[in-house]
Amino acid sequence: MGKINFLSDMLCNRIAAGEVIDRPYSAVKELVENSIDAGATEIEICIERGGKDLIRITDNGCGIEKDDMRAAFMAHATSKISELEDIEHIKTLGFRGEALATIASISCVELISAVEGAEGNKVECDGDFVGKVFPAPSPKGTSISVRKFFFNTPVRYKFMKSDKKEEIDITNYIIRYILGYPDISFKYYVDGKLTLQSYGGGLEEAVTQVYGASVLPNCFKIKAERNDVKISGFISNQNYFKSNKTYQHVYLNGRHIENFAISGAINNAYSAYAMKRQYPFYVLFITVPEEMVDVNVHPNKADVRFTDNSLIYGSVYKIITTVLDGTVRAADFVVGDRSDQINNTAGAVSPKSSTVCAAEFVSSEKVYDKNFEGVVGIEQFEKKNVKTAQKPDLNKFELYEKPSETANAESDLPLYKYFSPREGDKAENSFILRSDSDDPILKSIEEDKKRQKYEQNKIIYNQYKYRGTLFETYLIYEISDEAYIIDQHAAHERLIYDGLIAKLEKRELLKQEMLVPFTFNVNPEERQFIDENINIICQMGFEIEPLALNAFRVNSMPADLPDLNLKNFFGELLSEIGELKKISLSNVLKDKIAQSACKHAVKGGDILTENERDKLFEMLGGNMGLKCPHGRPICVKLTKNEIEKMFKRKV
Repeated sequence: MGKINFLSDMLCNRIAAGEVIDRPYSAVKELVENSIDAGATEIEICIERGGKDLIRITDNGCGIEKDDMRAAFMAHATSKISELEDIEHIKTLGFRGEALATIASISCVELISAVEGAEGNKVECDGDFVGKVFPAPSPKGTSISVRKFFFNTPVRYKFMKSDKKEEIDITNYIIRYILGYPDISFKYYVDGKLTLQSYGGGLEEAVTQVYGASVLPNCFKIKAERNDVKISGFISNQNYFKSNKTYQHVYLNGRHIENFAISGAINNAYSAYAMKRQYPFYVLFITVPEEMVDVNVHPNKADVRFTDNSLIYGSVYKIITTVLDGTVRAADFVVGDRSDQINNTAGAVSPKSSTVCAAEFVSSEKVYDKNFEGVVGIEQFEKKNVKTAQKPDLNKFELYEKPSETANAESDLPLYKYFSPREGDKAENSFILRSDSDDPILKSIEEDKKRQKYEQNKIIYNQYKYRGTLFETYLIYEISDEAYIIDQHAAHERLIYDGLIAKLEKRELLKQEMLVPFTFNVNPEERQFIDENINIICQMGFEIEPLALNAFRVNSMPADLPDLNLKNFFGELLSEIGELKKISLSNVLKDKIAQSACKHAVKGGDILTENERDKLFEMLGGNMGLKCPHGRPICVKLTKNEIEKMFKRKV
């Protein structure tokens, strides 16, 4: 007896659900795109419990004929293509004919539709069979209700996210459609509450509805063409950046996409102006000839393939850099009165060009070649070595971290000790550079060494004699055959820092009510992060509350940090949106505490009274092995033997 079975259409649809419809957001995506393809000018989306209980999409599109309503639930039934050649000229968002059949196979679906001049009709499907078509009075257009998502596939139901996270993912897609189809009016309801709305008034109105009125004044509106690549939309100017990449949207031939060639070109165009963890804002529409792109790569249709990546990259990069650099041609690319911005751009100084040497890095990790071949990025380094089929010489290279903005020499860079092949990757020439801080075991060992070093350098402070001050900055103490030179600023800075950190860890940071509350806008992913961590943020000394759907208000802040820049603080908190869960909120605050300690510590050149000097030395508790929060030593020890060697008394 044969062992090969022919699977039923229903079973095939359920299997396909793992790729075509994996979670509620993908069902919303497919159904909204059907409405757009149907020519709708008004689309309403309603969800309940993150789409698990209900997804309803209602539009005023062309509708479905009565005779086609049952066929719409059949696999690979579509009105958008009819023969092989049609795939080469796809202009609609959907074309596979898989979505509705797949949705119906794993949920309960009700379809109501009416075409112009005809009565409406209704048909239902519960995952096992498609019902009969019944009359149902309805205006022109289509309404599809999806209930009990994955009710008959419990294994997949278990892999759905929480209601809130599913809602956030759906909201992100609605934002894409509002921005990508600004001539369509959208209404989006979450659990009965109107959450987002646009009026079909154009791109300016759509951007304002989604991101607020403060964005557009900081953007260029562009319209340009190069090598048959047409680009239009909004890009942020050289001074306006966001803290993560969730404010970036690209539409290719009307379809929202993610493509490395395009995003790489844009980000590299901004690299001369963006600081670390800063990302440009853009909503761009790119149009290319059909023969230059293949959209039939994956069912999600977000991935596309170009026949010539370099042409796309070069065209996008050239247009964006022309606008940002303010060249003569920029006026041809910018729409409207942006002459002031262009003129300002021409004289703009790149943050990186204001520093020298090692500070001019593009990425956060660099390789420094001891043989003076230069300082290069890890990506460049990998490519160079892969091409030559050589592994790096372990004795030649050391890994450096990107310096602070004040760093002006290679000596300012913290040194890491080694690098190793990428774990789990057997490729002959595949490797990454890594630091000790990446390894928890080595990190623990290093911390133990530091503690031991501190103990070894600890002195009995009341046995030391004060011998004077150098340059009104360095305090000199002597005992027996040893002399200690203490940097008064670094020492005081460390003491302030330790005190504030102790309060933070004990949740003793006092709150200070603000005369004028600080407000900041967020997108759905950022709001989710704030909502999930609001208790931790409050424990850090803040009082924060939601102000609106896309905004929060800060009413109080840590009293011990009166100079804290809240805009920068929350910008850093929300940076690297894809890594938010890995960020320790207290570590972000510790960075700000270090800055505050530096501001409030005594400075080099300040003349201390005898009481101030003695109190500072006493507070150190004899711990001469400490470093300031930025890593500089607070003290240098010289022995009598070392001094006598300097004067050639000893050899």
